[in-house]
Amino acid sequence: MPGHQAGCFGALFRRKQVSVLDRSHETPLQKSHTAPVGSSADAVGSSTQRGLKCHYLTPCDHSYTDVSNWWLETDAKPPAYSSGSDLNFQSVIDNKLDELSPQLRKLSLEIHDHPELGFHETIAHDLLTSFMASHGFTVTQSYLGLTTAFRAEFTYGNGGRVLGVNSEYDALKGLGHACGHNLIAVAGCGVALAVKAALEAHDIPGRVVLLGTPAEEGGGGKVILLEQGGYEDMDLCVMCHPAPGATNSANIGTSIASRAIEVEYAGRSAHAGAAPWEGTNALDAAFLAYSGVSVLRQQMRPDHRVHGIIAGNDDWAANVIPDYAKMHWIVRAPSSSELHVFVERVKRCLEAAALATSCEIKMNLKAPYYDLNQNQVLGEEFSDVVKTRYGMSTNGTASSASTDFGNVSYALPALHPGYAIPTGRNSGNHTIGFTKAAASQQAHDATMVVTKGLAHTAFRALRDDEFFKQVKISFKS
Repeated sequence: MPGHQAGCFGALFRRKQVSVLDRSHETPLQKSHTAPVGSSADAVGSSTQRGLKCHYLTPCDHSYTDVSNWWLETDAKPPAYSSGSDLNFQSVIDNKLDELSPQLRKLSLEIHDHPELGFHETIAHDLLTSFMASHGFTVTQSYLGLTTAFRAEFTYGNGGRVLGVNSEYDALKGLGHACGHNLIAVAGCGVALAVKAALEAHDIPGRVVLLGTPAEEGGGGKVILLEQGGYEDMDLCVMCHPAPGATNSANIGTSIASRAIEVEYAGRSAHAGAAPWEGTNALDAAFLAYSGVSVLRQQMRPDHRVHGIIAGNDDWAANVIPDYAKMHWIVRAPSSSELHVFVERVKRCLEAAALATSCEIKMNLKAPYYDLNQNQVLGEEFSDVVKTRYGMSTNGTASSASTDFGNVSYALPALHPGYAIPTGRNSGNHTIGFTKAAASQQAHDATMVVTKGLAHTAFRALRDDEFFKQVKISFKS
């Protein structure tokens, strides 16, 4: 995308993005709200499961490769408060979140101790909806036909703007909450409840909508909700995400775009010793595809990524020509426009393998995850608040993460800071070590600081007309 500055130079440039994407090349989203084929309703399993060190099968990966360059200070300042504004609401927000912190900690651990795969987060759904209802929000369960999505809404007065907040709560197979979505879940609740308290205390009309968004780990729950109109009434939307990093630090840089591809090869079985010429080897097609993509890597840009695995039938045998093979791929690029071009190159490798082996091919391209279009004005306000009130440093370095919130950020003004939680060595996102870290008191404390910063930022957007005008200008520029 024009203006994108990748890698550790990202903090030195202001990234300008067009907030309207060309979607002509995309496959329309199938509006089916059942769990994807191949997903499991079973619980993920113990977070202490042995032998499972790392999981990189989904677009979400919030690990940062160079922490030493991540935590760079930014000097940008938010707009001054408009006439008549005061800062009394900040104490209301802080006090409310201090009051709620023990409840949010308990809720986070309950979700952490009951990990569930995407589209099957029934325990988390019920815990979160019950919690929000008990605090005065009107709750819609199984929102827009997604069984484990929800909408929790609070309105104060007449008119005013509408704040959207997102919670995530799906886990990873075999790893539990190795991406810290238990923390994201309670951060969303905290922002919503703190802004509610500020609206009431200062008699400011407005509405707060907390969306529970399932299946971020490859299922694209937010993409489905966005396509179904779940964000249409919002003026802005915020959320956050944990990652390894320096203590008391946050990141408001962009993410990268990604797209998952499933490809199936169908051949014909035969006896591998007696009559191999009668067979058509689907596994050969998969290996050729893998080799083709590996050769493509020589001509890939340094900031592009593609990774995949091969799956097959349980009844594969060495003396039988395999008649079926399946591959799962994830393609990544810094921007959605670059991703489209790169996906086409990968597709040609997959198609060529079918042609070379005379296999039939079936390809399923999942909905793309866009890069994050972070709102500059919201980001500067958040950075100023967390630095001046809590001593938290921030920067705008681009990360290698992908998230379905990227799609939301192109539909309306949005902010999605990453923030650091303490982790052990080699314990980045999608590892057992991160699962353990996501349950720690230190991780909860860091989450509460970021929750306060987001609540302050969001409430200013509801309260301060001139500030929100600048937010909209930044989004449209």
